[in-house]
Amino acid sequence: MRDVRGPPVFSDAAIQFCLSIKVLFKLPLRQRARMIASLLRLAGLDWPVPDYSTLCRRQKTLKVQIPYRRTDGPPSLLVDSTGIKFHGDGEWQARKYGVQGRRQWRKVHLAMDTATSDIRAVEFTASREGDSPFLPNLLDQIPQGEDIRTVTADGAYDTRRCYSAIIARCDAAIIPIRKNGRPWKEGCPAAQARN
Repeated sequence: MRDVRGPPVFSDAAIQFCLSIKVLFKLPLRQRARMIASLLRLAGLDWPVPDYSTLCRRQKTLKVQIPYRRTDGPPSLLVDSTGIKFHGDGEWQARKYGVQGRRQWRKVHLAMDTATSDIRAVEFTASREGDSPFLPNLLDQIPQGEDIRTVTADGAYDTRRCYSAIIARCDAAIIPIRKNGRPWKEGCPAAQARN
């Protein structure tokens, strides 16, 4: 006699765990299912594992919170940005045959924990946007109750706005002064921290 029950119903926590394994080990969904089944067998558990279709369907409706690894003490953040090409010829093809179409770029601003290499904050902007205006937004993504040890960035972040945002969240900003940089006029905490 055939079992007429539907597929097992998995809790949000189970789906969250499976998607976290997928991200942490950079596995496709099908390989992730085999890995989790193997882990459960090693633990002596006879639990069902969500299949590919279940994960695909549930990840659309579930807000996935990927946990980050905690370090001893407050994190030290490294902040920078990079460009991502999302349309147009690749670099090799453009060099060999010339640019065929218009290449389009987006900018990704990142704040990374230097101890664990976890991305703690991210912003996507148009390619023409500068780096420094988005540092406060990155710092706002770190929970307010969490201390930050230092923020390290390149000379593009050598602005009053960046120093003010960093001073509001932590004690130390490690930002080289620009080549043509001069001391700021005293009178604000940002100038004192920079000069």
